[in-house]
Amino acid sequence: MYGVRPAPPARPAPLLAQVLRKLPAPRLTGLGAGLFALVAMVLIGAVARLLFDGSAVVYGVLFLPVCALTALWVRDADLVTAPIGVPIAFAAGIVPIAGGEGGFGGQVMAVVTALAVHAGWLYGGTLVAGVITSVRKVRQMSRRKRRTRAAAGAPAGAPPAGRR
Repeated sequence: MYGVRPAPPARPAPLLAQVLRKLPAPRLTGLGAGLFALVAMVLIGAVARLLFDGSAVVYGVLFLPVCALTALWVRDADLVTAPIGVPIAFAAGIVPIAGGEGGFGGQVMAVVTALAVHAGWLYGGTLVAGVITSVRKVRQMSRRKRRTRAAAGAPAGAPPAGRR
């Protein structure tokens, strides 16, 4: 009895960790991730037009989390599609807030002008998606390298065979 301590009670995880664990973590294909971003941005564009009088700032600020979610939810095999799909979604979603009058030509000119004027949001969101997918790819490559070393029986810190 003496000298044996009871185990300390387990502490609950921090609140932020509990909330993050409850968030969905789907794995979308490249097409699914592009469709998610496209539908989300068209809806955000429509809401910005209706509720915020077509505010491009609201649209741009909401574009950033859509880019992050797209990059986080795309599956590992399709990582390259996230930074490609989000600019297309941005362009499609900006149509409702672009304005434009005078038929099809006026609408096209308004969309082109809106894309040029708000290119900072476009570049920023694409950068967010690119950084997240790059980090995920590097982590995937390091996991793969550790698995191949473990399968070969080499110690974790040892250099690969042939590079000594």
